[in-house]
Amino acid sequence: MDNEKILDAFTALSQATRLETFRVLVRFEPEGLPAGEIARLLGVPHNTMSTHLGVLSRAGLVSSRRQSRSIIYRANLDHMRETLSFLVHDCCAGRAELCEPLLRELQHPAADCNREAGENLCNGEDVS
Repeated sequence: MDNEKILDAFTALSQATRLETFRVLVRFEPEGLPAGEIARLLGVPHNTMSTHLGVLSRAGLVSSRRQSRSIIYRANLDHMRETLSFLVHDCCAGRAELCEPLLRELQHPAADCNREAGENLCNGEDVS
């Protein structure tokens, strides 16, 4: 993965609404959500959400597909995985001991996230 793709991903996620949009889409994997539902969950006007989804899409962080009259958006977890992997390997510069704590944490994520309840209990935010 090249620096330009990394910069595109982090530039897209550096805006609060886009970061929250990506987080919501991750929670609703693999089904995805229509743009209108994402806008409703985050309390964002539909046209504004469309702009944010376009930025995330161009950065490779979300994908979309048409389903009847709706466009369903999904988080592109492979792209995020590649981005994070690039950072971990590049930043650790071949010194695995520097990344051990991070890798352990990633292998044992917080167990108290509850998507079905409509809450992200990892940070206490309600997304319903």
